[in-house]
Amino acid sequence: MNIQTIIQTFDAVVKKISAFDFIPLLAVRLLIFPAVYVGARSKVLGFHGTVAWFSNSPADGGLGLPFPEVMAFLATSTEVFGCICIALGLCTRLAAIPMIFMMSVAGLTVHWPHGWASIATKTMESTYRLTDFMQWLKIYFPGRYNYITELGDPVILNNGIEFATTYFVLLLVLFVYGGGRYVSLDYWIKRYFNKR
Repeated sequence: MNIQTIIQTFDAVVKKISAFDFIPLLAVRLLIFPAVYVGARSKVLGFHGTVAWFSNSPADGGLGLPFPEVMAFLATSTEVFGCICIALGLCTRLAAIPMIFMMSVAGLTVHWPHGWASIATKTMESTYRLTDFMQWLKIYFPGRYNYITELGDPVILNNGIEFATTYFVLLLVLFVYGGGRYVSLDYWIKRYFNKR
């Protein structure tokens, strides 16, 4: 078997696999939907808290943004609109644009100062504090220790840019490729209008 035959065989396999290209795009939408939903829901239900967070100074744990009501409304609207569109595969590329922008702003303003890791690593100070707390809990409140650890080890959120970057890349994929054939309303709407 020569190199030309191997390349042709590989190309044939890739062509057959490409018939299922809609599955990864559906997977991307299903992966990002819960994160967008949680963010949208928390902003809608806690809108006043979102406004306060946007307006408070960084020294008080806020972002210190101008026009906090407008910014909070835009962020909330973007996430609600994005959540619905991603779930349905409707206007997927269009919805991805403001979501990409918002994820970029969140990554740079909120997460960048904390470094890369979203979950604290074992070498971070916060992890040492968690370890000390867990030891204390184990000694003085063994029942609570067992309750907390029975489903896995607790972690400390570091709030780095790792998750924001991941969501940015997933949204970029949706912007470039759309919602996917067969599994998005975009596909069926386009197909309907192409038949007319």
